[in-house]
Amino acid sequence: MEWYKDYPHIGYDLDGKKIFKPIRNKDELDEFLDKMDNPDYWRTVQDKMTGADIRLSDEQVDLVHRLQEGKFGDVNFNEYEPAVDFFSNEVMIHPVTNRPQDKRSFIPSLIEKEKVSKLVHAIKMGWIKPRRPKETTPQYYDLWAKEDPNSILGRHKMHVPAPKMKLPGHEESYNPPPEYLMSEEERLAWEQQDPEDRKLSFLPQKFACLRAVPAYSRFIHERFERCLDLYLCPRQRKMRVNVNPEDLIPKLPKPKDLQPFPTTQSLVYRGHTSLVRSISVSPSGQWLVSGSDDCTVRFWEVSTARCLKTLEVGGAVKGVSWNPNPAVCLVAVSYDDTILLLNPGLGDRLLCTATDQLISSYEEPEEAKDQPVQWAVSEGEGHEQGHRLVLKHPKAVRQVTWHGKGDYLACVMPDNSSNLQVVIHQVSKRRTQNPFRKSKGLVQCVSFHPVRPYFFVATQRYVRVYNLIKQELTKKLMANCKWISSMSVHPAGDNVICGSYDCRLAWFDLDLSTKPYKVLRHHKKALRSVAYHNHYPLFASGSDDGSVIVCHGMVYNDLLQNPLIVPVKVLKGHTITHDLGVLDVTFHPTQPWVFSSGADGTVRLFT
Repeated sequence: MEWYKDYPHIGYDLDGKKIFKPIRNKDELDEFLDKMDNPDYWRTVQDKMTGADIRLSDEQVDLVHRLQEGKFGDVNFNEYEPAVDFFSNEVMIHPVTNRPQDKRSFIPSLIEKEKVSKLVHAIKMGWIKPRRPKETTPQYYDLWAKEDPNSILGRHKMHVPAPKMKLPGHEESYNPPPEYLMSEEERLAWEQQDPEDRKLSFLPQKFACLRAVPAYSRFIHERFERCLDLYLCPRQRKMRVNVNPEDLIPKLPKPKDLQPFPTTQSLVYRGHTSLVRSISVSPSGQWLVSGSDDCTVRFWEVSTARCLKTLEVGGAVKGVSWNPNPAVCLVAVSYDDTILLLNPGLGDRLLCTATDQLISSYEEPEEAKDQPVQWAVSEGEGHEQGHRLVLKHPKAVRQVTWHGKGDYLACVMPDNSSNLQVVIHQVSKRRTQNPFRKSKGLVQCVSFHPVRPYFFVATQRYVRVYNLIKQELTKKLMANCKWISSMSVHPAGDNVICGSYDCRLAWFDLDLSTKPYKVLRHHKKALRSVAYHNHYPLFASGSDDGSVIVCHGMVYNDLLQNPLIVPVKVLKGHTITHDLGVLDVTFHPTQPWVFSSGADGTVRLFT
């Protein structure tokens, strides 16, 4: 049994077929409960061959104890008995036999050899079949399979049995029990009823003996009715609708027809020593910035995975975001209660100097307004490292995101008790505003609409869409999940995806409904991040199961056609660390590539 410990079988029968282990569905918990509840648990053993539990009798338990103590199995066996010397106690003068041994007793038999070789030859030629399996199932075949259903014989196939008649009961007896006989009133009531309404079609009567029973008056009538029943019975066969289950599954296009999409891991950006919470790609697609819990921000060259720059900041970096405006070279970094605006100084030198000039050309307004956030210009060592502006907030900042034009910046400070959870900064005027007067729940993440003046705010269960010009709530989307973790807005602006910690991804069509158009449950664990591609019909989601799932999400210009959503690829590569997998995903601005950052301290590029 030891040899077959890891296999589903416990050996082979004579035909070489596996003998499978008996199915045993007791888990650890059942074992424990059994141990607690069953007084005979200690003397119950499992038979490995049959899987049955066997309760040992007292004699068997005694035997086990004796064997454990090294004694003989049989109680009555006395190991100290005097030995009787059977063979050498009487000395004989003659041997029993003195014949010399035959030669045949130590030479292999030729006759046997010949027999065996004949059998082997017969088996080789196929004259002898070694052990044929017995045909236990009788062979049936359909006699009428080839018949024409309209021919005479075809009727047997379409045979429907005749409707059965009701069997006679006590009331039809010639000597029925007295309770079946009708009283005078019952009989009058019976006669006044219509024949269809009567429970019995005759009156029960009592006779002294069978000889006295007269002929039944309605005999011929009833036989005739029965014949009518038989030949007018509608012998129609109801055909079952055979639905092929394959036809019920919606026909989705093959992933091969939906290329291009990322399929293989091309580069790994190594260098961070702790979880990489956030990544962002420059609008040119040449540089990548990543922020990690090891209190550093690293700038990478996308095509070579070379780390060009590492900046130490004063806390674990919760979010990084590259300004989407290609004419400005700024990166927003959030840690603790601070947002840093960095000029990384990568790429076009003219662009970097223009950005610096833009920041230094700011003039203080006449009357300084009281703001919830303090703006400060970096000097000295910080300025040399690329720090340009430092924004000190009253609470810890969790997320930071730019508006598409690159002047406005929104950040989230989750706090259930106050109304200062979301603030919007304007970089060119160094102004900060708190758009909401009262709190509507714990804010998870925010996003600007790519083209219209709308602002998306995701709380735990809802996504609220605000119109920034009219300053009013336009829509409230119900995510149907317990806790939203992330959100992304389609570049055309009419669709939103939300990831949640209960493994769901909800796609909203804003023109269609406030409920999700589709809910995808492809991940096994919590979703941490979702992202749309700017140009290709792709979206991706990263989860704690260490995988990134890329889906094809085609939005049509024809408003009558619903979006087409097809999962096309599961990208694996990140190792799960402290139960966290992929923490952020983002697409390359121009190529169908996806970047993902994980708790294993790496950023990976799938192309």
